[in-house]
Order: sequence, then structure tokens, then C-alpha cells
Amino acid sequence: MDPSLEKSSVQSEVVKCMQIGLLCVQEDAADRPTMSSVVHMLASDTMSLPSPTRPAFSVGRTVIEQESSSNTSTRYSLNELTVSEVIPR
Repeated sequence: MDPSLEKSSVQSEVVKCMQIGLLCVQEDAADRPTMSSVVHMLASDTMSLPSPTRPAFSVGRTVIEQESSSNTSTRYSLNELTVSEVIPR
């Protein structure tokens, strides 16, 4: 958790929101909670939350070596950029 938030928030509530967020982005839509379930989970202090499964992918930084024509390898990193293409219905 960001140290600047420690004084203005309760750690257990932040962890609870993160866990609910992870449940909402499960790969299989059937594993995601409904909005009414999310509201109930956020409002309840006693409800035990299911554990989210491991994500199908994660965004990270990868270093790749590429051979150039001069037989020297070039190192470059892929940035953490995602591209969304909006297609109207």
C-alpha cells in the first residue's frame, strides 16, 4: 500500500477492495460476481470473500535480446503500455 495512504485509510478495507477488484476481473465471466454481490461484499464487514484465481495474464516488464545484422545483440525493454481499439457496435 502506498505509504501516503496509511494514515487516511484502514489497511484491511484497502485489501478487501483489492480482493473484490480481482474477483471482478476473473478470466471466466462465470467466476465474476454480479454488481449486487459486489455491493453486498463492500457493505458487509463479516462476509468472507472467495479467493480470486490466478490471472490469465499480467502486465509486466520484459527484456528481450534481438540479433541485429552485425551479429551483436541489442537489448530493449517492452514498456507497460496497453492499446485499446474502440470499435462501435
